[in-house]
Amino acid sequence: MTRSRPRPPDAARTAPDEGAAFTVHARPWAHGSVLALRGELDLDSVAVLRQALDRALALPGTVVVIDCRDLAFCDSTGVSALLEAAGRAAAQDSRIELARPRPLVRRVLELTGAGDAFPVHDTVPP
Repeated sequence: MTRSRPRPPDAARTAPDEGAAFTVHARPWAHGSVLALRGELDLDSVAVLRQALDRALALPGTVVVIDCRDLAFCDSTGVSALLEAAGRAAAQDSRIELARPRPLVRRVLELTGAGDAFPVHDTVPP
């Protein structure tokens, strides 16, 4: 029997590209990188995020902004990867910030206690 992830009742109407593969689009900005996440971040896709974070944190003293606008789902594996990267970033005088998280992603951050670990912004850098 296959179990599906719990979804809010309106998830089908609000989630972008439901069922689409997880992707990370990286672009530079004045202080580092913006990583735009799209799809579902879970055990099956976390390696893609980890690789992107490794590249983005290659230079010390950088700021990586994670754009969560199109992140449809994030489980504890994804939160753990973000927290691990934040620890690595802090050790090299860098930091990770989140931008535009959807209510579902905000809730996962709150439930896992990770909500205070990242600065959260309503916009992404130009």
